[in-house]
Amino acid sequence: MKEEKLLAILRLQKSKAVGDILAKKLIVNVGDVSQIFKEKPQNLAKINGIGKNVLNHLFDKENLEKALDELQYIKKNNIKYSYFLDEDYPENLQHCIDSPILLFKDGAIDFSNKKMISIVGTRNMSSYGRDFCNTLIKDLATYNPVIVSGFAYGVDICAHKAAIENNLQTIAVLAHGFDQIYPKVHKKYINDVNKKGGFLTEFWHDEAPLRENFLKRNRIVAGISKATIIIESAAKGGSLVTADIANSYNKDVFAVPGRTTDLYSKGCNHLIKSNNAFLLNSAEDIVKILNWDIQEKPKTIQKQLFVELDENEQKIYDLLHAKGQQLLDVIALECNIPTYQLSSILLQLELKGVTKPLPGKMFELS
Repeated sequence: MKEEKLLAILRLQKSKAVGDILAKKLIVNVGDVSQIFKEKPQNLAKINGIGKNVLNHLFDKENLEKALDELQYIKKNNIKYSYFLDEDYPENLQHCIDSPILLFKDGAIDFSNKKMISIVGTRNMSSYGRDFCNTLIKDLATYNPVIVSGFAYGVDICAHKAAIENNLQTIAVLAHGFDQIYPKVHKKYINDVNKKGGFLTEFWHDEAPLRENFLKRNRIVAGISKATIIIESAAKGGSLVTADIANSYNKDVFAVPGRTTDLYSKGCNHLIKSNNAFLLNSAEDIVKILNWDIQEKPKTIQKQLFVELDENEQKIYDLLHAKGQQLLDVIALECNIPTYQLSSILLQLELKGVTKPLPGKMFELS
């Protein structure tokens, strides 16, 4: 990636008034992230959601200086990264509208494995939870899944260690930058995690593990996987937030039941009782619900007979044919079609029987 483009992405990240959703809207409307800071502010102001406050943050000189410093750090330390429109960006996460526009990564992460699950839960793990987590991952090992968690105390580190012991790839999603580690006592696991997977973060190298960063981290944990598993949780906690986010992404959620009198089973029991999670008794439940026991067959795409497509319709068809289901904003970017035009084009394609809409502003070929 050219330095100019990376610098523009970093400036967007540093603009406090610009979240990931608004950043993607800017990119879609302008056409290329590098052009955003070359546009006249009055032109950007015509985009829905771009007001005076956003423009002030976008063109803040201090943000530019900080972005330049971070760019130098990335170059000096050979930091690897993935832009949300790049092929090496996690596919599951790419479909989440509020996913980070840029991820930093370390280790030997391989996103090509489709069997990716997140395992989270309380930091105050019981022996029951520990035994269940270890047995679950051991029993799943034959399917070679990727185990994702947050590198925290309790369930998180138990899941990472169990993955390593069973020779599985594991990904630790951090709530801070790469210049520090939290909790510090887990520093001894860094090399093992990097050898069998690695670390992901959206935060710049010197960002601290602030409370709000853990909440942001949770959406990556939920979005990057096919399913989220809650081992143990109190009635309130970060793992329940992760479960809520996973449900909002239309992901499968599993929860391990426990005795009604156990403090750290209350959250899981409530998820099951409220139909917000599948009851998880064993690895077999995950295998069946995620269809891991069914041999995957190559997708066949039927040719659309007797359907004439105009230039823009053909672009969309070609994209979905090549890459499968895509987010509305991603289609707009890849096909260089403004979102206000794209919706009507997709409707026409649906009426022609070429495409069909999916939950979460996703589309695929019929």
